Amino acid sequence: MDGTGKAAAAEFIGTFALVFIGAGALILYAAGQLDLTGVALAQGFVVIVFVSITVPISGGMINPAVAIGLWATGRLPTARAGLLLFAELVGAIAGAFALRFLIPRELFAGGHGGIPAVAPGITAGKGILIEALGTFFLVFAFYATVIDGRGPFAKTAGMTVGLVVAFDVMAFGPLTDAAVNPARWLGPAVATSDYTNWYVWVVGPLVGGIVAGVLYWYVFLRGSEPVTP
Repeated sequence: MDGTGKAAAAEFIGTFALVFIGAGALILYAAGQLDLTGVALAQGFVVIVFVSITVPISGGMINPAVAIGLWATGRLPTARAGLLLFAELVGAIAGAFALRFLIPRELFAGGHGGIPAVAPGITAGKGILIEALGTFFLVFAFYATVIDGRGPFAKTAGMTVGLVVAFDVMAFGPLTDAAVNPARWLGPAVATSDYTNWYVWVVGPLVGGIVAGVLYWYVFLRGSEPVTP
C-alpha cells in the first residue's frame, strides 16, 4: 500500500472510532447513563488518541472540515483531499452501523442513533453559526499545532485538538450536540435515515473550517514554511 493508501486507511480508522465513540456516548447520554461531561470527555479522548496516532500517517484530520480547510489554503492537493474525504465519510458510516449492530435496538433507537440534534429554541441559522464557531476553534488549533509546527505545542497536537473538541461539547453540546464535524453527523444520519437539519452539521463546520484555515494561513503563516499533511 502506497503512502496515500495508508493515509486513507488511517483516516477511515480514525473517523470510524470518532463516530463509534462519539455517537455511542450521545446514546448513553440520552439514556441517562452519561452526563454532558462524560460525552465531552469521550469525544475529546477519542480525538486526542486518533489524531496523535494518525498525524504522522495522514496528517491526523479525521474530519472533513479540517480536510476542506487544508485544501482551501493549498495545503492538501485536490486528488489526495478527495480520497481522504471519501475515507473519512465511509469510516463514519461504518462506525455508525457498527454501533447500530452492537448495542441493543431499544437503546440505539432511544438515543436516535447518536445523531446530533438542534435544541428547542435554536433556529437553523443559529445552529449553523454555533457549529461554524465550534469548528473554527478546532481548525484554528489544528493549524497552530499540526500545520504551523513552530510553537511548543507542535508535538502535542492531538491533545490540543482533542481538548478543543471537549470544550466545544461542554459549551455547545446542549444546543447542537457540537458535532463540529460533518462526518460525525453523516454516519448516524445514514444509519438512522434521518437527515433533519442536515445543513447545520454540513454548512456550519465547512464554513468554520475554511474561515479558520484561510485566516491562520494568511495572518500567521504567510511567508513561513508550514507542514503539508
